[in-house]
Amino acid sequence: MRWVLNRLLPVCVLVVASCAPCDSPVAAPTLEYLGQARLARHTVFEGTVVGGLSGISYDARRDCFYVISDDRSAAGPARFYTVSLELSERGVGGVHISGVHPLLDDGGRPFAALNVDASPPVVPPDPEGIAFDSTRNRLYWTSEGERDGTVLADPWIRIAALNGGYLGRFDIPPQLVMSAERTGPRRNRTLEGLSVTADGRMLFAAMEGPGYDDGPVPDQAHGALTRITAYGLDSGNRWATPVAQYVYPLEPAPADAEPGQTNGLTDLVALSDTEFLVIERAFSLRPTVRLFRAGIGSDPAATDVLGVPALKGAQVVPMTKTLLVDLSAVPGLDLVDNIEGITLGPRLPDGRQTLVLVSDDNFSPRQVTQFVVFAIPARGA
Repeated sequence: MRWVLNRLLPVCVLVVASCAPCDSPVAAPTLEYLGQARLARHTVFEGTVVGGLSGISYDARRDCFYVISDDRSAAGPARFYTVSLELSERGVGGVHISGVHPLLDDGGRPFAALNVDASPPVVPPDPEGIAFDSTRNRLYWTSEGERDGTVLADPWIRIAALNGGYLGRFDIPPQLVMSAERTGPRRNRTLEGLSVTADGRMLFAAMEGPGYDDGPVPDQAHGALTRITAYGLDSGNRWATPVAQYVYPLEPAPADAEPGQTNGLTDLVALSDTEFLVIERAFSLRPTVRLFRAGIGSDPAATDVLGVPALKGAQVVPMTKTLLVDLSAVPGLDLVDNIEGITLGPRLPDGRQTLVLVSDDNFSPRQVTQFVVFAIPARGA
């Protein structure tokens, strides 16, 4: 790992290190840290507490970000915000919230708060991922579902208008169906990451961690395998049905992780239909956040496991991955909180692409909501 430092900001980071599962690393771009912007704690916008920001996606035509909250209709209805950032070659200025939109159910209503005593129980979504489709001018968003005692709710991927209105939903593969038995997804380990390719052809949805049938979650000694599901958005009448699924190798938990803490995939952004930037986030004495470049590969290609019910004992070829940056080691980035969202942002006047990450403060006074920004050099630079 080599750091090139010019004054204090910007900071150029060149990382060529690889990790244990990265047997065929892909080329790693140079990332330049531009800076960050933070929201004041307990920011209120149009009667809602702005917090729990778990996913982010950029709309270039409107020059705004769609940012989803993981509030389960407790501090306000399940919702997303429209946000703008002041970005330039000199760094990051302020962050401005311009709108809030409730995510609506298939009846056109905001989701009600949890009520397990109702008949049937009312189970609001657990929103985590959001992706803007510029080709069709709509949003996709995920819920992790619920698995708590006798309350079961499958995770989902839904389609929303830019005002939050319901437009449809995708089929989920059988490995994501909740069960009262120790099979299927674990609680709070399902659909976290969501991304649309720039050409609008593909949608990718990533699980945070393995289901029970795919093995234990990462610990300090071992990593784990999780799944990324692909949908073909231009495949006619079958666009809502998965077309493939790939295995992503997660890192072990950090050496200083507290008992019970693990590591997971919190979001991804598609660079193409075979290459991705992926966030892995773990909790230790402070959050450990690492950014990887991952690929499906071609020689050999990652195994399509859509028809594989259990990864335990299965012979599969996982995706390749290369570490780009450990955010805790970036000079000038003095605080790294619970980073959960990532998107490609606007291009700077000099042609570089911005990369924007957002943190989930868990509505906690001890945490912060931060937008962390890097720049990727222009092609050929």
